[in-house]
Parts: sequence; C-alpha cells; structure tokens
Amino acid sequence: MHPLVIDAKPQPVSIDPANAAILVVDMQNDFGSKGGMFDRAGIDISGIQRAIGPTASVIAAARDLRVPVVYLKMGYYSDLSDLGTSDAPNRIRHLQIFGVGESMTAPDGSESRILIRDTWGTDIVNDLKPEAGDVVLYKTRFSGFYETELDSVLKTAGIKHLIVTGCTTSVCVESTIRDAFFRDYHCILLTDCTSEPIAWDASRSNHDASITLVQILFGWTSTSDHFLKAIEERVQGRLELAE
Repeated sequence: MHPLVIDAKPQPVSIDPANAAILVVDMQNDFGSKGGMFDRAGIDISGIQRAIGPTASVIAAARDLRVPVVYLKMGYYSDLSDLGTSDAPNRIRHLQIFGVGESMTAPDGSESRILIRDTWGTDIVNDLKPEAGDVVLYKTRFSGFYETELDSVLKTAGIKHLIVTGCTTSVCVESTIRDAFFRDYHCILLTDCTSEPIAWDASRSNHDASITLVQILFGWTSTSDHFLKAIEERVQGRLELAE
C-alpha cells in the first residue's frame, strides 16, 4: 500500500489511509450559518463559511479512499442537564454570552433552540452533511474527547492519524487536538479548513497562534491542497506500480 505523503509543517508527514480519519469539528449551523448562534450574537462567520468549500473537497476525497469521516457537534440536552453545575464556568459562559437553550425560529422556519441537540442549530451545515457510514458524536465541552465516545471509536477502528478540520481554531479545534496529543494521536490540522472569529483583525490572530502551537508542539499543519495532492500522487504511484 502506498502511503499518503502530505507536505506539512514542521516537516512532511507520511500516513497510511488505513489508520487515518477525517475529524470535522463543530461545522454546524449555530456556528457557521446565517441565523445561527454566532451570527445572532454579531460574530463574523465569514471565515467559517470560507472553510466549508475546502473541507467539502477533503471529505469527498477521503470517502473515495474509504477513510472514515467523524463529525463532532456541540449540543446539549433540552433540560441543559449536561451543561454543567450551576457554578460551572461552561454553564455560566454559555448562558451569559450565547443564551444556550433559548428558543428561536430557524431560517428554515422550524422551531429551534440555541445549541440544543437535534435542532436546526446543531445540524451540520448543508454542504458538509454526513452520509451513511459516517460517525456523528455530540460533545458538551470544547474538547471532542471530554466524556464522549470519540477515543473508543477511534481506537476500535485502529485510527492513529487525524486529519483535523472545523471551527473554531483556537477553541474547540485546538482543545480537541491537545487532548488527541495527550492520547498519542498524530494530528494534521488543515489550516484552510478551519477559522477563528476571535481577534481575527488583530496583528496576530488567535487563528495564527493556534496554528503555530500545533506545528511546533501538538502535531502538523497543512492545507486541503496539499492533502488532495498527496492523494493524487498516491494514486499515480499505484498506477505506475501496476504497469
């Protein structure tokens, strides 16, 4: 089997598609769609929306290679019992800043509630919809590993390498990558498949800072183009071997 050799920082990384997975973090309506939680709060979602196209290309190519796609979604039970105790920072921040649990009418006309499971807001954005066979997991904290089945799902499938996409770069994406690092997964963050609204207009954004941390300490960084090119080169190598 020809490996995928991905041009990355701090150095190229070689992975076997048989033990790799695509991780899509929180690309849901409440974060990336007009009328969702971020948009209603006045947060600029344009960067997240720009990340959708490259992410869709990565997911499509991965499915062609039979590389599993794992979706994470931030969402809470309707009674908010998993938001945290009354004095938990997670509960306080989400209630004060974003109004988690508040009722709203979604852009499609359905009755919804902010960041509540199985509503429009926690649905994956239209252009990245999961397909049969994909894994979809809810999470209740920034890290996808906190009190979820993610680690057991990945280990059961023999996954070692994670191609990471999603939002937002310095919060849920970085938190998940850090926890993956602690569990000895090899993470490759595709920088054009993620975005961070916080400090986006600063001289050095949170997005840039997270990318630097990942490529120095927690894994590797690359782009969707480099990932797709690695797949093309692998296919070409297999064709040449067959001749």
